[in-house]
Amino acid sequence: MTVEIVDTLVIGGGQAGVAMSEHLRVRNVPHLVVERGRIAERWRSERWDSLVANGPAWHDRFPNRRFDGIAPDGFVPKEEIAAYFEAYARQIDMPVRCGVEVRKLSRASSGHGFEAQTAAGTIQARNVVVATGPFQKPLVPTLIPQSPNLFQTHSQGYKNPAQLPQGGVLVIGAGASGVQIAEELKRAGRAVWLSVGPHDRPARRYRGKDFVWWLGVLGMWDMKTPGPGTEHVTIAVSGAQGGHTVDFRNLAASGITLVGRTLSCHEGVLSFATDLQKNIEAGDANYLAMLDAADAYVTAQGLDLPEEPQAHRIGDLPECVTTPLTELDLAESGVTSIIWATGYGYDYSWLDLDVLDARGAPRHEGGVSVEPGLYFLGLSWLTRRASPFIWGVWHDAARLAAHIAPDHSAQGKAQDDVMHV
Repeated sequence: MTVEIVDTLVIGGGQAGVAMSEHLRVRNVPHLVVERGRIAERWRSERWDSLVANGPAWHDRFPNRRFDGIAPDGFVPKEEIAAYFEAYARQIDMPVRCGVEVRKLSRASSGHGFEAQTAAGTIQARNVVVATGPFQKPLVPTLIPQSPNLFQTHSQGYKNPAQLPQGGVLVIGAGASGVQIAEELKRAGRAVWLSVGPHDRPARRYRGKDFVWWLGVLGMWDMKTPGPGTEHVTIAVSGAQGGHTVDFRNLAASGITLVGRTLSCHEGVLSFATDLQKNIEAGDANYLAMLDAADAYVTAQGLDLPEEPQAHRIGDLPECVTTPLTELDLAESGVTSIIWATGYGYDYSWLDLDVLDARGAPRHEGGVSVEPGLYFLGLSWLTRRASPFIWGVWHDAARLAAHIAPDHSAQGKAQDDVMHV
């Protein structure tokens, strides 16, 4: 078995790995990127067909390259996002090896550096950056037994409505993925139920600015940790159909039946929590609070942005919210498919290092692991709220590159023209 020696090994060739390679390159750090599939593989094969970015093209990119053929306020389809990172890798001449999966990472037997075991051989490295992202292991609660009459998949495995058997669909989870999938299924003529938990619900655009711009000027991208009780609160936002504000009243008006959190299943009958109205109203409060913060900012800064008083008007709650279902008989209602839009967990089973906490999450400080020479990049809340997003991971990569090579000044420091503020 061959043994290859590199200075720094980057594991993962998605947006985090590409960003890391760029910043190591400008600091003259020899490195190798290994990717188990293709560059940006998760964008290609682990998302549904119609997915677009949830942020506009002017924002969801790296500073040194724009999207070809996409208007600044447009939302980029997933295949074009993958092509963007592939083109960026060529632009920086990224030293990448695709089709290489790291099966085990451990300390080198010499005690200096690390050894990565792959099917092609062993790679030894002084430093290792784990850039495998936040979407590693789909989380599917074991609430509903498997049945030949009921198709179940995580949102990672959902592709399009034609993939599902004929019949109604229950989508469990009402963050960005769950809402967009539910809307797509309804447009395809399906009967749809949407299980709604706690969520944030920002305006897509307000006073002529996208919500990502507001997150920037209001300092929300730079939040260091989630607020109390909000660590697992999802964000209901959509770039689909040209981008629009998610309002659960509109979903109900389109014919989607809203239900509370899914609690249990007994002999084919689902039980739902009685928290639906509470969750909808908490999302409304979040929506209005952001509008109020935006108005205050406009006043304080003396900006000439058009007022939108109608945006503050909240409509009446639909009947499915005020008198919600507490049970659903899947067979009687014609539900033949369930899509779990319930998020992701970590999978570091290949790490043979004492670097994880009791939850299986990396122990680190701003991406710098408790194990000297090991780094993590692209994770949620790595340094701030922006960390797992395209432009956010760029800045975190710069910080880690400076930590890896403090004596190597960046030659051509990248211009940051991404207007996130």
